[in-house]
Amino acid sequence: MNAGIIGAGRFVPEKVVTNLDLEKVMDTSDEWIRTRTGIEERRIADESMDTSDMAYRAAVNALENAGVAAEELDLILVATVTPDKPFPSIACMLQHRLGAVKAAAMDVSAACAGFMYGMVTAKQFIESGTYKYVLIIGAEKLSKVTDWNDRNTAVLFGDGAGAAVMGPVSDGKGILSFELGADGSGGKHLYQEDYIVMNGREVFKFAVRQMGESSLNVLEKAGLSKEDVDFLIPHQANIRIMESARQRLELPVEKMSCTVQKYGNTSAASIPISMVEELEAGKIKDGDVVVMVGFGGGLTWGAILMRWGR
Repeated sequence: MNAGIIGAGRFVPEKVVTNLDLEKVMDTSDEWIRTRTGIEERRIADESMDTSDMAYRAAVNALENAGVAAEELDLILVATVTPDKPFPSIACMLQHRLGAVKAAAMDVSAACAGFMYGMVTAKQFIESGTYKYVLIIGAEKLSKVTDWNDRNTAVLFGDGAGAAVMGPVSDGKGILSFELGADGSGGKHLYQEDYIVMNGREVFKFAVRQMGESSLNVLEKAGLSKEDVDFLIPHQANIRIMESARQRLELPVEKMSCTVQKYGNTSAASIPISMVEELEAGKIKDGDVVVMVGFGGGLTWGAILMRWGR
């Protein structure tokens, strides 16, 4: 039995904050932000909307897209570093709010690689026959842990949520290989105290190396080559990091998802949000070989190779 994605959905807040808006309140410029990160604008949730609210909306959309009722869910996994509160988990809040009465529920904390960690966890439960349907959500309200006086980090982050329903899929479809990793010695380069603190240079060096390596590793594990890849969905942190992964796979520009210009870095939400956008745009088709790869605080990383479809 193979585990794969059978439905997906996303949610982003309405409020758009552009680089020009940030120019007015801090010492930065649209040109500086765009050339270094690729970001042009980001979405910011208002006071009335917390992480669980965005996660709920993405989850409802994913369940509808999958044709799966909340009552059928066996497990809910929410990847986040910005929960509403330390506990109960967002996953438990959603279990109640969705009416997923038989689902177990927990949050996953692996920062921007969290959605990859969640998908790989779901795969184990599904392929062992323990559970049939697992809901995985990446959701973040990074605006509440961003220091809006620190121009090095304030320009990078946004809010949003993306979700996928995973379940059994036909032979040859679904997750073909994966890689998860961590390097706790690098935790000092990206962490949160009151706000997010980042050593941009060190994180950049780590990300450029790891995104490319992990992408190639999952191909090798599946016995496939670069030529077999139809589409790349990298974590949307920085266009230069994303481009480095694309170049390692020798893919043309149109075969890489790029939403960083619209949403900035939404941490665990970035890969599922991008995935839904590309599905809606018709860029990911049944039978396509798709690589998803992310990295984050921890330091953590994860990559998944999957053949799209049910």
